[in-house]
Amino acid sequence: MTLPMTVPAQGLPPRIRIHEVGPRDGLQNEKSTVPTEVKAEFVHRLAAAGLTTVETTSFVHPKWVPQLADAEALFPLVQDLAGDGVHLPVLVPNGRGLDRALALGAHRIAVFASATESFAKANLNRTVAESLAVFEPVVARAKAERAHVRGYLSMCFGDPWEGAVPVHQVVSVAKSLLDMGCDELSLGDTIGVATPGHVQALLAELNEEGVPTNTIGVHFHDTYGQALANTLAALQHGVTTVDASAGGLGGCPYAKSATGNLATEDLVWMLQGLGIETGVDLGRLTATSAWMARHLGRPSPSRTVRALVPEAQSPQEQ
Repeated sequence: MTLPMTVPAQGLPPRIRIHEVGPRDGLQNEKSTVPTEVKAEFVHRLAAAGLTTVETTSFVHPKWVPQLADAEALFPLVQDLAGDGVHLPVLVPNGRGLDRALALGAHRIAVFASATESFAKANLNRTVAESLAVFEPVVARAKAERAHVRGYLSMCFGDPWEGAVPVHQVVSVAKSLLDMGCDELSLGDTIGVATPGHVQALLAELNEEGVPTNTIGVHFHDTYGQALANTLAALQHGVTTVDASAGGLGGCPYAKSATGNLATEDLVWMLQGLGIETGVDLGRLTATSAWMARHLGRPSPSRTVRALVPEAQSPQEQ
């Protein structure tokens, strides 16, 4: 299989952790229902490719995200991976969602906040302050149960209704999530408008306000083709956690201009070329994304999958 030539660059982390979001964020907006058994195999294949964090599902009410209505059925089918050291985070929207997740033995929880009022209203039907008030007892209880808690923060760089989002506004909400007990943050470029200078400016101000770089992950969408450039800017700042979705699957159902996530294969290709360790087998990963593309009945959006697995362009399910 073709692999990139490794030419390390100075000032980059020697290793990063990929937070794989394909099974949850990648599939959540699919119109046709993906069978639970296929989702479970997807998670197992991703783990077999070397991904140690695979976000599995969401315990949101099925009315809001019908694709993930099988959370209770899916999670037990993948729990065996925890014994192999694979983390299986799940998204919870509120206390009821947390109850459902904890009842199944989930140990990694995520909550989903917004940096802007418009998106908080569209996605959560609350103001930013109201949504944080809902999350505070959820995070406190999760921590009391010894769960690791991730705080997603959407619209960190731009909002389809409000335009550019001031850096200080993002920092304020980010600090609120950490203050309530979140172990890490994921900074989301939900509509893909970030550019590298903007990324570094936000990271610098977070540091200035006391947010350590080692608590920060980045989550870029590729709407304008900037996801890899923005990721590199974050790595240059010292970030070592990067969200990505196998095959570039996903978007946001509440933000019409949000196209797919950064493809995990495209990320791994760049990181291998830079000599940064990920533990991921690129061949197994691309094969997994090609397999999922066939199940979804369409070509993979990932450029690396298209280059390495040409047959992935024939979306014939198998």
